[in-house]
Amino acid sequence: MSTLIAVSGLGILSLLLEILNLRKILVPVVVLGLAGILGMTLAEFYLDKSFLDIDSYNMVVGTGYSRGFSSLFIILTMFVIVMSPKFYADRITKIADYVSLIIFMLAGAVAMVSFGNLSMFFIGIEVLSISAYVLASSNPKDKKSNEAGMKYFIMGAFASSFILFGIALVYGAIGSFDIQTIIAISTAQAGHLPIWFNIGFIMIAVGLFFKAGVVPFHFWAPDVYEGSPTLVTALMSTLVKVAAIGTLYKIFVIFSAGMTPVFQIVVVVLTILTLSVGNITALRQRNLKRLMAYSGISHAGFMMMDLLSNGTGTNAILYYACAYAFAGIAAFAVIMAVCGDKDEDISNIFGLAKDRLYLAGIFTCAMVSLGGIPIFAGFFAKLFMFSQMIDSGYLILVIFGVINSIIAIYYYFGTANVMFTKDSVRTEPLKVDVRYVVVASIAIILNIVIGLFPSLIMGLSI
Repeated sequence: MSTLIAVSGLGILSLLLEILNLRKILVPVVVLGLAGILGMTLAEFYLDKSFLDIDSYNMVVGTGYSRGFSSLFIILTMFVIVMSPKFYADRITKIADYVSLIIFMLAGAVAMVSFGNLSMFFIGIEVLSISAYVLASSNPKDKKSNEAGMKYFIMGAFASSFILFGIALVYGAIGSFDIQTIIAISTAQAGHLPIWFNIGFIMIAVGLFFKAGVVPFHFWAPDVYEGSPTLVTALMSTLVKVAAIGTLYKIFVIFSAGMTPVFQIVVVVLTILTLSVGNITALRQRNLKRLMAYSGISHAGFMMMDLLSNGTGTNAILYYACAYAFAGIAAFAVIMAVCGDKDEDISNIFGLAKDRLYLAGIFTCAMVSLGGIPIFAGFFAKLFMFSQMIDSGYLILVIFGVINSIIAIYYYFGTANVMFTKDSVRTEPLKVDVRYVVVASIAIILNIVIGLFPSLIMGLSI
């Protein structure tokens, strides 16, 4: 509860700074505020105690799982906020609008993994989604941005209707929105629950599959990622995706009584399709943002494996989310540094190693981590997922996971290769803002650190 209140208060503060004409100190104040909230959240994690416990209705529940994911969300938001002044340099007078929306998106993500009541779960999704719709269309002079915002809004509203209808059906079956009550009644009456309990669970899952970009609910992602401003794409590819996956895992644990053998088979099929479609389609992409979109779809497939772990893969899902998100942020920071206001065609990184070897090295590390090569965290993330699936008896997913990892290495290495083997198409010297370099460096260092010391996350009690 304290993390959610603090983040919401920080969003309001960012708007007040604009009213007081203090936008020059906006970004430093927000970054320092997020750093303080991160410290508070980590302290609550290790003390296993909330500093502000005023919720007598169990709407928001502070657990190791929710605090772990909330800490990741805060770190990702700090990275994006640090890069925002340069990215929005031509619209600096509106910087408070963009920053406040990003902060409120963070608040929605925190609520999504911290809910103790299905009504708070829905509120969190809508707060995150509405902020994302606005940010996706935040470049009104760009037709692609307008198209991205409209597509995202229409498809997102459709998915939200599924979630809301599913929640209503669950309430009709259980008579409560409280998750502890749902778990207790569904466990006690397992096998004797009304059919609409299972239907409601399936509808909620379908809505979250859309948010996570799971095949066949992924068709919006490439167009929205390409049309949105690159900074927003970075947010959607990392924060929004890991928030959806983290929430999906929690929903599957809560509704474990609805995990019938038939539905488990459906999840297995969707996981295989998500892995295969994401990787195979990425092979022919020349736009870097579309490439990252299909890459994110494939990684959603890897993270979906943990939905079948019967609630034993809590550390593994958090570890994979951290490994994927840090590599993704590093890659997007380099893309923004190199492409600037241009399109994100792959030709923009041709010969980057000759102009900026350090940036080329970071981008290569990000691609290698996403491909699952040691010593990076991406390798151990996949290893832990495969171990979970072997223990759970889903060897077929391990086989498809290995095959798709090999396919992914081809386009990840191909993307990195052009930076070293192709000649640059730039006619002017490349100017890189130091903020992009700092964010990319810190993100990839964090990725390597948790790769070298996976026990930092896998050893946590969540």
